[in-house]
Amino acid sequence: MSILISASVDPSSSGSALGGVAEWAVDIMEAIGAPGAGLAIALENLFPPLPSEVILPLAGFAASQGNFSLVAALIWTTLGSVVGALALYGLGAWLGRDRMRAIVAKVPLVDLEDVDKVEAWFDRHGYKAVFFGRMIPIFRSLISIPAGIEKMPLLKFAGLTTAGSLIWNSIFVFSGYYLGESWHIVEEYAGIFQKIVIAAVLVAGIWYLTVKIRSYRRRKAQRTADES
Repeated sequence: MSILISASVDPSSSGSALGGVAEWAVDIMEAIGAPGAGLAIALENLFPPLPSEVILPLAGFAASQGNFSLVAALIWTTLGSVVGALALYGLGAWLGRDRMRAIVAKVPLVDLEDVDKVEAWFDRHGYKAVFFGRMIPIFRSLISIPAGIEKMPLLKFAGLTTAGSLIWNSIFVFSGYYLGESWHIVEEYAGIFQKIVIAAVLVAGIWYLTVKIRSYRRRKAQRTADES
């Protein structure tokens, strides 16, 4: 297995950081097979900088080489996704609504009424957010925390997470399986999608800060006028 997979990992082809992640994933899969792919994905959920777009195609490539079955790759990676998501759900449940609001109250430019709006939105769209969020970079992990804070029914959360993760994982595992030694092509296209998501988040963040700063200045000017 080490010869077949490691030969396909060229750190210089996509940067040392990516190559390091690929080699790390290979080492785990070499050591314990398909469960290693599941473990890597569970850790990816807990540490979003670890790219599933690298780990999943590698699992598919390993399956294509006969190191474990395609079904095993899908089962274990999806199980890893669910385990990682449940850990973050537990973190959100531990944090709780009251503790979260107390923390937010101390954050500059964030009002509790904004939290109320987010909670209302999650009440209306939480199930969709958990399901589709499993297929969006960055949000794949983060969506589990508000689900825990809002005490989404655990069985529904686990079911939606399983369904969304299975779709996401299948796309990348099958791609790695059929692309073989060219599995890294998948990461290149996924990287473009991730950059689009990051850019959208940055634009939304800048817009939010601009609105909040203007609102703060208006309130400050109004207080000054009232005092005078």
